[in-house]
Amino acid sequence: MPSIDRRTPEYSNVTETMFDDEILPKNRPAVLRGLVAQWPAVQAWRESPEALNAYLKRFDRGTPIESLAADASTGGRFFYSNDLRGFNFRKQKESFSAFMDRLLALQANADAPAMYVQSAPIPAHLPNWDQDNRNPLLAPEIFPRIWIGNAITATTHSDLASNLACLVAGQRRFTLFPPEQLRNLYIGPLEFSPAGRPISMVDLENPDLTRYPKFSEALATAEVAELEPGDAIYIPYYWWHHVHSLQPVNVLINYWWNEGAAIEEPVSPYETLMLALLTIRDLSPSQREVWRTIFEHYVFLADGDPAAHLPQDRRGVLGTIAPQHRAHIKSVLSKMLGQR
Repeated sequence: MPSIDRRTPEYSNVTETMFDDEILPKNRPAVLRGLVAQWPAVQAWRESPEALNAYLKRFDRGTPIESLAADASTGGRFFYSNDLRGFNFRKQKESFSAFMDRLLALQANADAPAMYVQSAPIPAHLPNWDQDNRNPLLAPEIFPRIWIGNAITATTHSDLASNLACLVAGQRRFTLFPPEQLRNLYIGPLEFSPAGRPISMVDLENPDLTRYPKFSEALATAEVAELEPGDAIYIPYYWWHHVHSLQPVNVLINYWWNEGAAIEEPVSPYETLMLALLTIRDLSPSQREVWRTIFEHYVFLADGDPAAHLPQDRRGVLGTIAPQHRAHIKSVLSKMLGQR
């Protein structure tokens, strides 16, 4: 792996006020040392992997959970197949307890297959877990998700949300890139990805700079954060991150949220991007410039409020869009597209 000297800034004894007033406004990744060190789940891990397993099983109600498995030959990197038409892993359904039992049974096996549960909603799979292990910084309606696996790699990707990730067990190394490094990360297909989010095609552990020469520019901006149990990391909206789990048993809890908007928007920005690729990218250069001007004016507010001259009740989509109107707009868009 390339040597990266820049370290993500670290904070200790973080309070909700400190998080809101000092850390969030910087819009930069931040390591929050010991944020959840007192969680019962973290305490159970410090006793032993078996104690953590027993603790987590207390909350399991048997709801099937999706797990991923990849051959040991993949090195734990969940990725595409060689022809980019599929993936190098398999999916299956099993109980949470069954997955945990297999994970612990294989922890001493150097040739164990890569195992992964990603982004499983805790309310659905471990109800009441968050009553015991409360997030000290976020509103209670921002629910947790659990990520479990052995020594695996989540390839460089970004999220359309702010992210607070709390390590319960194992060790994880995060390598982070600013949003503007999109141009140097060689992103794969937008509509077909191993985890649902577009990912970098570059293997960070062994980058091929002959094939991906601009990646060296991304590396010059990269920073690294290493988490121990009880630590957390804040990752701002759309910051790219590569996550390497370093031990045979790793458990992470994360929270996604968006300031001023719900996580699940009726139409996501990526859907908008793909529609723009279909309708704008192949126009003539002069026509694309016209649409650049239009987007700058209406979407990015380059000239201020584009509807300031209209009455509040006649601004339509140019005004504040209430939740019930978002669903209506999506319905209108669906009908328009369906007529094409």
